[in-house]
Amino acid sequence: MSDTNLSKQLSPALIDISQTLRTGIPVWPGDTQYQCETIWHIDDQCPVNVSWLHCSTHTGTHADAPYHYDQNGKVMAHVALDAYIGECQVIDLSHLNIKGQGIEGKSISLNDCQALINTQTNSIKRVLFKTYQSFPIDEWDENFVSISQEVINWLGQVGCILVGIDSPSLDPQNSKNLAAHNAIKEQGMAILEGLVFDQVSAGKYELIALPLKLANLDASPVRAILRPLAP
Repeated sequence: MSDTNLSKQLSPALIDISQTLRTGIPVWPGDTQYQCETIWHIDDQCPVNVSWLHCSTHTGTHADAPYHYDQNGKVMAHVALDAYIGECQVIDLSHLNIKGQGIEGKSISLNDCQALINTQTNSIKRVLFKTYQSFPIDEWDENFVSISQEVINWLGQVGCILVGIDSPSLDPQNSKNLAAHNAIKEQGMAILEGLVFDQVSAGKYELIALPLKLANLDASPVRAILRPLAP
């Protein structure tokens, strides 16, 4: 299986919904390009391989810390981990995201998703939005789908503690007011961005997506995993 097949079955019980961090991975325009190098090599004088990597904290599948959008917000090392592990609901809106029509390049509204979200179970604690029919592995999509402030506020009011999306941001690329991120701040919720749902259907899962314990930083790449739950 190719290393760039970014959403793949790890085992009968685990589904990887992470991008592969690699040279050439698309990044936010103007952000740091991913770089890596192996500097020690196994040979007669060295028993190990050792490498370094250099990248933005928002590379690939990642969690935003409150400090990313709030100067006084918590940095990644101080963020509570509870939101990143537990039952979630995947909402599939990819059938609406067709170039030239549908929701491409717009913000998801309550009308788009409210009827699909089950507020009667614990699934509401974490909601993940699938907007791509096929994730853009090798190119940056400047018209990615974002999430409206009204959706974030509604989710917070009904008990949601984490919102995730396969887009690189909850807000549009050219947003200056970051309405969705600021709604997240007001609701005290967590964020996952850049998820990959190519092999994932709508439904209930267990989410495991722990960020790294990075001191003084605004985000962290994550290895995001779904475990299917019984219907």
